[in-house]
Amino acid sequence: MGEATKALGAQFATAFTEKDFERAGELLHPEVDFRALTPSRFWEARSPEQVTSEILPRWLEPQDDVQSLDSLESEQVADRERVGYRFTVTNPDGRFVVEQQAYVSERDGKIDWMRVVCSGFRPVA
Repeated sequence: MGEATKALGAQFATAFTEKDFERAGELLHPEVDFRALTPSRFWEARSPEQVTSEILPRWLEPQDDVQSLDSLESEQVADRERVGYRFTVTNPDGRFVVEQQAYVSERDGKIDWMRVVCSGFRPVA
């Protein structure tokens, strides 16, 4: 599936795991309602700038090297898209697998509502 035909949530997941936060922000509506739950924190943002400057760089920090996007699933759930993705990360603490599940809604060709749940960095033996 080409980038142009890939669903918005899947495009966001790809941009995020490539650490292309600028591209991820371009997919978000100016009035985005973004909320997420990671193992240690609840996150909330009301603008693409908040998501790309305050949240995503904390989820994948400079020392986090995404080795691979291991799975990416996207499907419609009525008027929302469900996207699930798993990726492998290495950093000075070791090798980890991370999985996120997200639901998104679209307005004007952009993500205007997004909810994300994250597994956290799980150690790989």
